[in-house]
Amino acid sequence: MLDTAIKNQLSSHFSTLTGDIELVLALDDTNKSNELQALTDDLASLSERIRISTNNDEQARRPSMTVTGEQGTAIAFAGVPMGHEFTSLILAILHSGGVATKADAAQVEQIKALDKELNFEIYISLSCQTCPGVVQALNTMAALNTEITTTMIDGALFQEEVEARNIMAVPTVYLNGEVFSQGAISLNDILAKVDAGASARQAELLNEKDPYDVLVVGGGPAGASAAIYAARKGLRTGVVAERFGGQVADTLAIENFISVKATEGPKLVAQLEEHVKDYDVDVIDNQRASRLYSDNGNHIELENGATLTAKAVILATGARWREMNVPGEREYRGRGVAYCPHCDGPLFKGKPVAVIGGGNSGIEAAIDLANIVEQVTVLEFADTLRADEVLVRKAQSMANITIIKSAQTTEVLGDGNKVTALAYTDRNTGEQHQLSIAGVFVQIGLVPNTEWLKESGVTLSKFGEIEVDNRGATNVEGVYAAGDATNSAFKQIIIAMGSGATASLGAFDYLIRHGQE
Repeated sequence: MLDTAIKNQLSSHFSTLTGDIELVLALDDTNKSNELQALTDDLASLSERIRISTNNDEQARRPSMTVTGEQGTAIAFAGVPMGHEFTSLILAILHSGGVATKADAAQVEQIKALDKELNFEIYISLSCQTCPGVVQALNTMAALNTEITTTMIDGALFQEEVEARNIMAVPTVYLNGEVFSQGAISLNDILAKVDAGASARQAELLNEKDPYDVLVVGGGPAGASAAIYAARKGLRTGVVAERFGGQVADTLAIENFISVKATEGPKLVAQLEEHVKDYDVDVIDNQRASRLYSDNGNHIELENGATLTAKAVILATGARWREMNVPGEREYRGRGVAYCPHCDGPLFKGKPVAVIGGGNSGIEAAIDLANIVEQVTVLEFADTLRADEVLVRKAQSMANITIIKSAQTTEVLGDGNKVTALAYTDRNTGEQHQLSIAGVFVQIGLVPNTEWLKESGVTLSKFGEIEVDNRGATNVEGVYAAGDATNSAFKQIIIAMGSGATASLGAFDYLIRHGQE
């Protein structure tokens, strides 16, 4: 099942195992079980420390594999963990076999101190790029504490469970049978939820940090670029971000990043983070900024109560998907209303869905979904599509894509548990219509993440974008901004990176001209 190159690479990784691993299989007579058996055989052939056994429990999910370590740790995969989850499987084997995790010393201590049974179930799709981060965070906990168990569940394969639990978005995490989280969640955030005192302890540590020369708020392309340029100037630099990589982490294919013919969002994010950490940059992730104020320097308050101080601040908080703001949207978010077709599309296999928006993202989503779902209906508010002609032609050539223009979405309808229909009005005739659908994918542009700046004194445009000059400076002394959160004309990765460099150089110029050492 695995090719020679991958086997050679894994053989090298598995040579670092210090403990024995048992791969416990629960199989049936399906093709997926045969695939899992073949994968397991390949893995076991690469190390004498890996052996295979059978799970005879009739209640076990089939097909599934449980990675068990010598200390009694258990990390399970229900389905065939390939695609984006293959890395999760390999890391589970390595960590269960004694290879150190990437958790820092404080996280390791906190995980090992948890003294209650925690059984996590993570529903994923193999095409979801957000899911592996959640799976790997929880698997890290399970590898370090025998009281914690995890099971990755391929929602496309275990459809009956998905429908029984009304799961309409991934990743969805259950803890001890109850919904724990939905969407991206970091290891720190997980620990904060299961360990009540974690947030206060973390805030105390952050409050002790010395002031920065430059503090970058945001860890996307603009923030990473700004941090690198500041660090290269020898400035004491910090980055505080809710999630390193930002929206890029949710991007599937990137084909317009000059000098790189093609890449994927998570891969680019990993490279950005690695590049930033090559420099002496203090990266503080999993933290959300809540307030900016100036008083003897610039201060960033965080939601956990900590405050960070810097001589200059660069705001690079990016943007998020715009909502329709119609009745039913928020009520059914995660239960049929979705914003990531790559992540959640497989959950709607064989069902009718709608895509809201006729720009590039909307038409690309329709094309992507058409290979999975029964029928895609695209609703565009304007009387023309804004997507590139090549995408429009492709969509029009697909038999199960219908495009309706001059359509104003008015309501998302459901049965209390999940989406069942979408209401819209024909803007030309005023006639009202209903579509019977199982899911709605909203693709209508971006909203800057700047609400927290409304009382800061920083000038925002009528669209909520931070207004900057050609050096990235805002109207507040010592405060700069870059990327999709600003009034830049175009929202592109390469433009965000350039504006991050500009803002950083602008901040450096500000510091040297104001007598800062």
